[in-house]
Amino acid sequence: MEQEAENPSAGTRRAGDEMSDIVEVDFESYVNVELDLEENNHLAEVGHNASSLTQALLQNEDESADDDDDSGTDHFNTEKSGTQLQRCERLGGLTSSLPDTFQTSHLLFYERFKAYQDYMLGDCKPSEVKAFTADYLEKVVEPCDWLALWSIGVFDVLVEVYDLDLKDLKACVKLVLPLQCDTRGCELTEEAIVTLLEANQHRLPLQELLVVYEQSGDFDLTALALEHLRFFYTHIWRQWEEEDEDDDFDYFVRCVEPRLRLYYDILEDRVPLGLVAEYKSLLENCSQCFQKFSVLCRGLRTNSDTELDNVSMVESLKLYDQLETFKRKLHIIENPLLRYVLGYKGNASQQCVQSRGLRASGMKVVHVVTASCSTIQLQSLLSDRLLPLCSSEDTEIQFYRDPVSAVEKCHQGDVVIVLPGIYIVSSSIFLPDSITIEGFGLPDDVVIEKKNKGDSFVDSTGADVRLSNIKFIQHDAIEGIMCVRQGTLNMENCVLQCETTGVIVRTSARLTMNMCDLYGSKGAGVEIYPGSVCSLVGNGIHHCKDGILIKDFADELDVMPSITMENNVIHNNAGYGVILVKSTNGEQCDAALDPSEGGRSSLGQNRPAAAQNQCRSDLLFPEGPAGPKAVDQQQGGVPDPTNPTSNGSADVQPESAENGTGCDVASASGRKLHFIRQISRNKETSCSRAVQDLMDHQIFVSIQGNQFRRNGMGDLGTFFY
Repeated sequence: MEQEAENPSAGTRRAGDEMSDIVEVDFESYVNVELDLEENNHLAEVGHNASSLTQALLQNEDESADDDDDSGTDHFNTEKSGTQLQRCERLGGLTSSLPDTFQTSHLLFYERFKAYQDYMLGDCKPSEVKAFTADYLEKVVEPCDWLALWSIGVFDVLVEVYDLDLKDLKACVKLVLPLQCDTRGCELTEEAIVTLLEANQHRLPLQELLVVYEQSGDFDLTALALEHLRFFYTHIWRQWEEEDEDDDFDYFVRCVEPRLRLYYDILEDRVPLGLVAEYKSLLENCSQCFQKFSVLCRGLRTNSDTELDNVSMVESLKLYDQLETFKRKLHIIENPLLRYVLGYKGNASQQCVQSRGLRASGMKVVHVVTASCSTIQLQSLLSDRLLPLCSSEDTEIQFYRDPVSAVEKCHQGDVVIVLPGIYIVSSSIFLPDSITIEGFGLPDDVVIEKKNKGDSFVDSTGADVRLSNIKFIQHDAIEGIMCVRQGTLNMENCVLQCETTGVIVRTSARLTMNMCDLYGSKGAGVEIYPGSVCSLVGNGIHHCKDGILIKDFADELDVMPSITMENNVIHNNAGYGVILVKSTNGEQCDAALDPSEGGRSSLGQNRPAAAQNQCRSDLLFPEGPAGPKAVDQQQGGVPDPTNPTSNGSADVQPESAENGTGCDVASASGRKLHFIRQISRNKETSCSRAVQDLMDHQIFVSIQGNQFRRNGMGDLGTFFY
């Protein structure tokens, strides 16, 4: 039977589909492979199917490489003999007795993306990940007779693979004699390694094996497959996902792709360092919380036939609530859109440059920044600014060649005057004190341009900082061109040429921005956080993703910002002129998505109603007398947790009879778990819609005289999450 196969990257394909459908394609000609699918020859065709997959994975696409993707390790010319992968030399050099391995750790984003989407995971659910992965490995990994390094934290040992146990994602190995190993901080003998292998029944996780380099090219695909497996379980997979009851979704779309993008964003310094630290801390805390929760659950299940331990029950509910909170925070950071609209609260508390305060001598200093100046400029500077500022004897003048050096020497009350010129800076400008920085001339003549990467360009924490008559040009700043973390920043007649994000006003900070021009932000021109005070008068905000983004975290401790907007011109932004981020329930978001109301989904499709209403209470009690009764009591609906007199409520009474205590606690736990899960599911639905009544919102102290023109999605909008 002859079949023609489609391009393996043309769309999502279930990794578990029959590989007999895969045939090499080359845009100019089709190569037909005859496959005998009779039952008697089925076993003989397994090796041929693996060969077909190898051709598909390593297909050379020279003609399409320039149009679609850069060349990478998953596109090889099969006509060339030998390996297409690079050699990874041992760090020990000549002193190491171990052979080299394949270099697979530097794969590009699209290479990993294609491998997971097209071959390894497809459209599987979380509970199917292991089965899909095993099926993928069965088709691409050599079953036996290849050498690998067993590499763990303290040693590398050369072993030979003689069989695979893909059900558990392990390989059966034997030690290569004489012993060849490298150790780190320990000494190993042949007897110790043999004992260790016997303790593991000679079965090692595939993730711990590095394929030994060979020029023939026969083991390229094996090395790549183990790299994809190792990367997946190190950076993508979460141990709690296998036991998550909410399992009815495409795992690649919801989890793999956003986590993969976040990994490369972090790798390429596109995520603030504070956010990276917060993300790693959340992962660690979530893992520890899950471990504690799992131990408690196992204990409760073991004692399901006896009287329940009420203390353990309450503790397990607290841990479950905490676990869901961690997971929601992780989801916000991992999802690019939510990371943009909700931002990063924790960064406001990061360590900032300490304020220097007043000088002990009480002296005030005027810092003049110039590389060179003419006599006319110096005379004008002296008469217009220096003489009025230095009229008293307690003031002196200091000269600098760049603004960063001048700011670093400032104390409270100092003035920095920047003469015309283009000043290239490579580090962030921190403003911890109440100082004044002004350009001596028009903003287009006084330019401060940042070249190197960093979290932000200008970082203000001073109680009363003033900027005027300066043009800031941003390059490679991660967090924004200007961030007001705390205190007050007064900005007048400045030009802000953004690249990533514009001005950020953190919680409890104040911004006064008058007669400024802001443009070019790939995010919002101005991001306003809860609890901040922002006054925007006479500004131009244009050619950004969104003009002004007002954030709401739905936190009990958060208070609404106070915003004054007068006589601003907000135009030619790709999204909304002004957009408000709000937390909402599923019903409100569904209404926002109704086409009759002009709604538009911003994060994929809604979950089916049946999935949203699904209720399971067997997380703690899958079996035993408590479990079924809890399920029966839940079928009446979800009780109001704030109303102790509701029909669905059941308080835990220590004085209750033995027969009633276990069931009451079980039903209460079931309702509690369902309620938390319901909140978690509602959080996943996100949407945005244009609104007309946003100007009436109480966050605006004054809003008048503003002009909105040619904003892509509308002048005013609301984002629901």
